[in-house]
Amino acid sequence: MTSQVVSPQPEPAAPTPELAASAVAPELPPEFNSIINLQLPVEDGVPLESVWHRLQINLLDDCLHQHWRGRTDFFASGNMFVYYSLQQVKTMEYKGPDFFVVKDVDGSFIRGAWVAWEEGGRLPDVIVELLSPSTQAVDLGQKKQLYERVFRTAEYFCYGPDPTFGKTPTLQGWVLVRGQYEAIEPDARGWLWSHQLGAWLGEWEGQYHAMQNRWLRLYDPTGQLIPTRAEAAEAEAERAQAEAERAQLEARQARDEAEAERARAEAAEARAAALAAEIERLRSSLKGTDQGQGPGLDEPA
Repeated sequence: MTSQVVSPQPEPAAPTPELAASAVAPELPPEFNSIINLQLPVEDGVPLESVWHRLQINLLDDCLHQHWRGRTDFFASGNMFVYYSLQQVKTMEYKGPDFFVVKDVDGSFIRGAWVAWEEGGRLPDVIVELLSPSTQAVDLGQKKQLYERVFRTAEYFCYGPDPTFGKTPTLQGWVLVRGQYEAIEPDARGWLWSHQLGAWLGEWEGQYHAMQNRWLRLYDPTGQLIPTRAEAAEAEAERAQAEAERAQLEARQARDEAEAERARAEAAEARAAALAAEIERLRSSLKGTDQGQGPGLDEPA
């Protein structure tokens, strides 16, 4: 932490007994202190179900940071424990959404886990779970209930299963309305609008990290695909290359025009020189004719 130099300030007056009594922090239960000092686990050693799961989490995180590039007032992560209650810690019921977003927090530093009581009680505003045969029942049941009733997460989305082996994934979403989840209606493309993210969630088929598959992507309000950092860099490189090629073409055209203008000027100079030479020849010819003319008819022989 960077130290700061603080100017000396006048020593405040002693508080009255009433103010002094009200300024005393409430005493925390001993069990709370023991949990606060506990080293909370940040992983359980259980790997993600597939390469697609890992890449899909990274893809969502990548795209959201591009969508909100330059901002530090949010925190987004995936496959990270979220600690929300002391009872949870006591029973070691560690839970970590596949991907989640918390808005209006300091996102300028990395956390090993999201600990609600260290974040002003803040819990995720958006959660995305990637369904699989082994997790679908929990994701659509127990976890959905937790996010609705305890986390009070504004928007919850589920996508899956992993399409790698020919399975057809589906996209579902819910928005919290008066304390209960209501299904988000998809548009004609099957996309779901996220008010919290200011973006559409929809399927996209293509390559991500050299893996051809179907993916859940973010689209801006106009329906344009929000690029990953690599895609944005590639697009910028292509734009710069196109700009360089256009500048080279314009320079080549300018050189060609200059060459043509120079050739026209040289041709005009050559014509002018030829005309001058012809004029001089005619003058010389006329002078020679005058000098070689014989006596006139009226002169005596």
